[in-house]
Amino acid sequence: MRTHPLSPAETETRTRILKAALRLFARKGYDGTTTRDLADAAEVAEGTLFRHFPNKKAILIEVATRGWVEILTDLLTELSEMGSYKAVAQVMRRRMLHLHENADMLRVCFMEAQFHPDLRDRIQSEVIAKMTDVAEAFFQTAMDQGIYRRMDPRMVARVFLGMFTVAGFSQSTIMEPGSSAKDMQEMAEGIADIFLNGVLAKDER
Repeated sequence: MRTHPLSPAETETRTRILKAALRLFARKGYDGTTTRDLADAAEVAEGTLFRHFPNKKAILIEVATRGWVEILTDLLTELSEMGSYKAVAQVMRRRMLHLHENADMLRVCFMEAQFHPDLRDRIQSEVIAKMTDVAEAFFQTAMDQGIYRRMDPRMVARVFLGMFTVAGFSQSTIMEPGSSAKDMQEMAEGIADIFLNGVLAKDER
């Protein structure tokens, strides 16, 4: 186990390995990527790869957890800067734009987590649970202030997180390729409207 901090050169090499791994895992899958592929893409010797990581699985876990931590940090920032509890569309639009930029990371997290229980468990315990806690506290406050109706705040948090995560894939799933910023805004507003108002007509509630 390393007991001293990484030098700038070591940090740069480690970052290069992780970036290369993200690209390859997203395009070829974890099982379809060899350590030789990783070393070549990162422009390092295979031995250097193993000086930084004990095995390929360790690289996968590092890539995924780092990506989710970035999402958590962004979400915390968005919620803290939210102008009002009804400004969900603004948050959703920013998340959609940002998550699309990180499509490779999302693809790795969601696809590979299905096949690697240890990765799924780590993401769930270290990141998603924390994201849910933050969102739950946010919605609980809104309920306490009478802005949102009384519901299970944790369930609301899970729905919210699920919606903005799906929105991150919008350009390849629920939106046409090459969608404009206007299209993205309309989609964000639509998702926010469904989240805030539901889908039933008022006289049917």
